Amino acid sequence: MAPVARELAAGHGVLEPIQRADSIAGQVEELRGAIVDRGSPPLVLIGSSWGAMLGFIFSARHPELVRKLILVGSGVYEEASAARIQETRVSRLSHEEQQLAETLAETLDDPAASDKDRVLARLGGLMTKADAYDPAALDTEAPECSFPIHRAVWSEAQELRRSGELLGLAPQIRCPVVAIHGDYDPHPAEGIQSPLSSAVNDFRFILLKNCGHLPWIERQAKDEFFALLRRELQESLPRTECP
Repeated sequence: MAPVARELAAGHGVLEPIQRADSIAGQVEELRGAIVDRGSPPLVLIGSSWGAMLGFIFSARHPELVRKLILVGSGVYEEASAARIQETRVSRLSHEEQQLAETLAETLDDPAASDKDRVLARLGGLMTKADAYDPAALDTEAPECSFPIHRAVWSEAQELRRSGELLGLAPQIRCPVVAIHGDYDPHPAEGIQSPLSSAVNDFRFILLKNCGHLPWIERQAKDEFFALLRRELQESLPRTECP
């Protein structure tokens, strides 16, 4: 989310922690350390994709540190909603790209394969292309990618979702939660809106038209996206009493 951090930094103090731990608990602790050491909690936590789900988990584990949680292009919170995500993504690729995606996925599953960080980055680039509706710019190569971390953390996250434990964290979240989601995002909107509307005490869902998984790259949605973020941040500023 570096472009988002740069855009918001013009008017707000911004932290953009990088998670390198190979477990969810480790990534939660990394985030807690960054917020406590360098931030002024409670603060507004903005996460995208897996970062949104990590923010959800973090806000349940450390509710005293989060003033508001903003989920951008979040993953889904119930296993049933995840069933067709990859199918939707692959259907948006050309035949040649579909073949390449299959080859890359097979390489990641091959215990003897090497350089899996690069392979994962290439596969991620294809998925970024499939996820976008009308991108103004498309960076299809991840700047930093670790296959061992991805495999370990995502396997753990999938089990949390499958068991219902992920959604079960919702009652521990004490702050307002806002989800911003593109209507072209392959992660189905109902997989976020429906379960969180029922489980989170203070929840709002905003659907952006003509928008994919990463709103800040979308030609037709990025201005509205940044306007929404600025409004949510402004509304979250501590109120000062006049003498």
